[in-house]
Amino acid sequence: MRLCRFDENRFGIVDGDTVADVTEIVRGMPPMHYPAPAYDPLIAALPDLLPRMREAARTAPHKKLSEVKLLSPVAMPGKIIGAPANYMKHVAEVAADKQINQGVVGKTIDDLGLFLKAGTSVVGPSQGLQIHFPGRRTDHEGELVAVIGKAGKNIPREQALDYVAGYTLGLDMTLRGAEDRSLRKSVDSYAVIGPWFVTADEIADPDDLTLWLDVNGTRRQDSSTKYMIFDTRKLIWYASQFYTLQPGDLIMTGTPEGVAPVVAGDLIEFTMPAIGTLRVEVRGS
Repeated sequence: MRLCRFDENRFGIVDGDTVADVTEIVRGMPPMHYPAPAYDPLIAALPDLLPRMREAARTAPHKKLSEVKLLSPVAMPGKIIGAPANYMKHVAEVAADKQINQGVVGKTIDDLGLFLKAGTSVVGPSQGLQIHFPGRRTDHEGELVAVIGKAGKNIPREQALDYVAGYTLGLDMTLRGAEDRSLRKSVDSYAVIGPWFVTADEIADPDDLTLWLDVNGTRRQDSSTKYMIFDTRKLIWYASQFYTLQPGDLIMTGTPEGVAPVVAGDLIEFTMPAIGTLRVEVRGS
């Protein structure tokens, strides 16, 4: 099932080129009280909500996808976890470009570990990507994103995918410079998530998904998740050694080779056939 958020926090099921509005099912959830939970309540409730959403979609009003504004499919991620240098060919291109490596050469995810992006960096495709520092280089990094579905700590690797609610696409945008990675990747709008997320039952193997990314119709990235150094299971296992994973947490699994700058006016189109295409316009400051 493909689930999306759209317009003014409506919730829908994507069916071909339309979306069935099942917001009323979501509004039937218990109200939140202070203090708010440190996770996304909707993602936590999905196992109970999905059958009701599926039933409601049969008679729900439909809109054309082309007529709605798609938001990030996860509204309240407690953590956005990033995986640096998780493809060997990307490690090689980093080593060859001083603007990217800033003197740190030959490091992989084994050396660098993980990083966090700020929650305020998350936007959906309709909100677009905004260049905040036009005098500096901002690069695109297209990535598979795992959406955590239930809480877990020290998760066994062989059970890791049991903790995944679904998968979506992400642009881990990066401001180049010498500052800490988490700062440069946490700029507002630098985590574009969408266009929807696909429930885990529809993705047989997240570690064998073809992907490509075009900018203004020109191919820049073309690879597969099978080339990840840490596969999805290992990333979840590894992350859970440090953080308690919660429903709605996003694990951005790293980008392959082909990262390059974007500027205001560009159109980014990032595709994984198993999920869809994330189309994002780049805006100026």
